[in-house]
Amino acid sequence: MRIVIAGGHGQIALRLERLLAARGDEVAGIIRKAEQADDLRQAGAEPVVLDLESASVEEVAEQLRGADAAVFAAGAGPGSGATRKDTVDKAAAVLFADAAVSAGVRRFVIVSSMGADPRHQGDEIFDVYLRAKGEADAYVRGLDALDWTILRPGQLTDDAGTGLVRLEARTGRGPIPRDDVAAVLAELVETPATAGLTLELISGSAPVSVAVKSVAGN
Repeated sequence: MRIVIAGGHGQIALRLERLLAARGDEVAGIIRKAEQADDLRQAGAEPVVLDLESASVEEVAEQLRGADAAVFAAGAGPGSGATRKDTVDKAAAVLFADAAVSAGVRRFVIVSSMGADPRHQGDEIFDVYLRAKGEADAYVRGLDALDWTILRPGQLTDDAGTGLVRLEARTGRGPIPRDDVAAVLAELVETPATAGLTLELISGSAPVSVAVKSVAGN
C-alpha cells in the first residue's frame, strides 16, 4: 500500500511510519519544516514539505494522488494557543479530508481525541482543542466519498507498547502508549471493514490485531 500521513513528524506518526515501512508499505509524511526530513527518512518514510495551514486543497491532493490510504495525525501540539487549535486540529483536518476526496483516496483514518465534541463547552485551551477535534470529526463523518475511521486514544504515554489494547465505541478513560496507538493505526489502515466507526482506545487485554478484527464490520 501507499499511505500518506499528515503531521508526519509527530510522535505517533513517526512510530507509524516505522511500522508501515517495516511491513513493506510505501509511506509519505507531510511535514512543515524541511529540517524534519531526515527523521522521516530514518523512519522509512518519504518526506513531503507542505504547510497544511497555508496549502490549497489542490496542492495537498497532488501529494495524495495514487495513495491507497490517508492518515491525519497532525496536531498543533500542547504548547500552542487557541488560534492554532482551529487552524491545525480543525482546518488542516478538513483540508486533508477534502484533498483525499479530490484525489480519489477513499480510505481515511483520523487521529482524534477522547472527549472530542463540537458542542464541548468552555474557554480553556483544552476546551478549544476538544471542540476543534470534534468539529473535524463531524466534518469527516459527513463525507460520503471517504471510507473513514476515527480513532480517539485516551491519555497518551511514552511507555513501551504492550501490544494489548481495548478498542471499542466507548472504553472509558485510561492511558495508552503511543507505540500501541501507532500499532492500531497500522492495523486500521488495512482494515477497511472498520469504515464508518468512531473508536476509543486505551490499554487493555486484547492483542492489537484481535481488537481491530473484533470491531471490524460492526
